[in-house]
Amino acid sequence: MQRMSALDASFLLFEDDSTLLHMGSVGIFEGPAPSHEEFHGLVRGMLPLSRRHRQKVRSVPFDLARPVWVDDPHFNLDFHLRRTALPAPGDDDQLRLLVGRIMSQQLDRTKPLWELWVVEGLAEGAWAQINKIHHSMVDGLAGIDMTTLILDREPDSSRPPAEGWQCRPEPSSRRLVADAVGSHVASSAESLRWAATALTHPRQATSRIGATARGAASLAGLGRPASATSLNGPIGPHRRWCWSRAPIGDVRTVRRAFGGTVNDVVLSLVTRGLRDLLLSRGEPVDGVRLRSVVPVSIRRPEESGYSNQVTAMFAELPVGTGDPVQRLHVISAQVAHLKDSAQAAAGDDLVGLSGLAPPLLLAPALRIATKLPQHSIATVITNLPGPPLQLYALGRPMLHLYPYVPLGWQVRIGVAVISYLDALHFGFTGDYDTTADLDVLRGGVDDGLSELLEAAS
Repeated sequence: MQRMSALDASFLLFEDDSTLLHMGSVGIFEGPAPSHEEFHGLVRGMLPLSRRHRQKVRSVPFDLARPVWVDDPHFNLDFHLRRTALPAPGDDDQLRLLVGRIMSQQLDRTKPLWELWVVEGLAEGAWAQINKIHHSMVDGLAGIDMTTLILDREPDSSRPPAEGWQCRPEPSSRRLVADAVGSHVASSAESLRWAATALTHPRQATSRIGATARGAASLAGLGRPASATSLNGPIGPHRRWCWSRAPIGDVRTVRRAFGGTVNDVVLSLVTRGLRDLLLSRGEPVDGVRLRSVVPVSIRRPEESGYSNQVTAMFAELPVGTGDPVQRLHVISAQVAHLKDSAQAAAGDDLVGLSGLAPPLLLAPALRIATKLPQHSIATVITNLPGPPLQLYALGRPMLHLYPYVPLGWQVRIGVAVISYLDALHFGFTGDYDTTADLDVLRGGVDDGLSELLEAAS
């Protein structure tokens, strides 16, 4: 068995009826859709590459320690593979509505926390694959890896037959308790080793402590409430979802003209979309401080495996700035400052400290925190590098790959971006009850790129 990290476990502890913390993606493929037998065989051939797909969550008695992953002795692949079809004409709006409905359903905690859907009946003979996986299993980068495990780089790739699987015995409650005690002892020993290392290598320790202190000082600014807008408030259990895409070549043209990074351009486009959304609702934007969580991967290139290796920066989006180039410059300068302040590294250290508290104490505190009114964070914007090569499923090329990001903590809108082939693919998640105008945000992102291209020319 493998114990969850503090961050992995927090995604389970945060979850309730209105905060469903699974993420996912929607792949659009050329038709025809594979049969159930074909798709079953494809996924079955992937299972030896990822043991986590056949593992479930097991809680420790009395919540003495974080949950563990154990093999599911009753694993049934057919439970995780779902199939449905759109009614004619199978247009984009129908697919978006279906994705919102599927993502509004909680994953079964007694089974491995993932589902794969095949959707038939898309226009022009296409079909879709909806991937749904809990955030406690993976972060965004690992989630992309999981999504692409069943895909090939060549249309006629052959896979070896699936290997036999030996389910490891599920641990007893007594063993879970004993292992929990052992993990606390190991954590204490790790703290002592860190202290000993600090004494023998004081320069390295001082540098680490200094960086963490700078980042913590930056994080302290989160205690200052941002501006109150309709982007915050209680959320329900249902979701809206829509998508957009932007040619990577156009985004690079903007970056070359005005500096910054591709991620800075993405943040400026979403800022334009949020500005349009607030203005369309009759809300002020001048002087408004709109703070966004911007996840940052801390996964090293040589690291593999499925867990959350991510922390975050907190950027204030200049929705009050009407000039698109100035808006981009403000964001670029701010992100550069946040990187220099080591805010992300400090956040990782603080999450690590939270792992010292047992779930018995931590879970109630987290659940209370999610119910308290807050204006510190208005949205989440995550940008992930996706596969740059054409991928195939059973010889069928994947045309597009759109991401889905979950919502929580009274945040009503989230934006995820994945690069695939020659385009950035945007996925916009909204609370169903309060974001009937989610398309305004999507249109603002598209218009934001057009105005920056015009300025660049």
